Amino acid sequence: LRVITGPERKSRLITEDEKQIIAYHEAGHAIVMASLAEADQVQKISIISRGMAAGFTLALPENDQTLVSKNKMIAEMVGLLGGRASEEIVFNDITSGASNDIERVTQLARNMVTRFGMSPDLGPMVYGQKDELVFLGKDIREQRDYSEAVAEKIDQEVKQLVNDAYLRAKKILKKYRKKLDAVAGRLLEVETLSKQEFDKIFPPPVEKNSGIPTIAV
Repeated sequence: LRVITGPERKSRLITEDEKQIIAYHEAGHAIVMASLAEADQVQKISIISRGMAAGFTLALPENDQTLVSKNKMIAEMVGLLGGRASEEIVFNDITSGASNDIERVTQLARNMVTRFGMSPDLGPMVYGQKDELVFLGKDIREQRDYSEAVAEKIDQEVKQLVNDAYLRAKKILKKYRKKLDAVAGRLLEVETLSKQEFDKIFPPPVEKNSGIPTIAV
């Protein structure tokens, strides 16, 4: 979960209720990501508003990677949905705060199915040819080259990937609910946690790996 943050926005007024939601949202991201071997390591968590973000969780890989595995993509989806899952578990309600997370998860799932050939049912094929409209500078148009039946199957596969990731995020947070409360509570006190401070509250329950596949035995 890479987050590029803008300058701190001191002018934004956030109510105490909103601050609590943001704290649990970011704590949810962090707890889930720390619990997944393939997810990047959490480096920093903050509920200080920066740019358009109300808060952020910064996670980075140990090394730059050219190849990204299916399992690592799934871990990223689960981590991205940790904020929304935390809101639902803690407040029995959800907010608009996860809109960017959901957008990124949906796009990642669709790419897995239509561009990376990672769907067991649809197989190693590309669905939809993309033509860059150079004269518009940045717009991209997708030429659909598949049937309505395939389009429906793509939607089903994307939905399944996203739903599975969300259920996995919820399962992790329910398992570590006390730690979720502890991280959110500390964020409300100090607003920003370093990797060392976060690891002290929630020692990583799994050993991290690069997400690069190794030879199966």
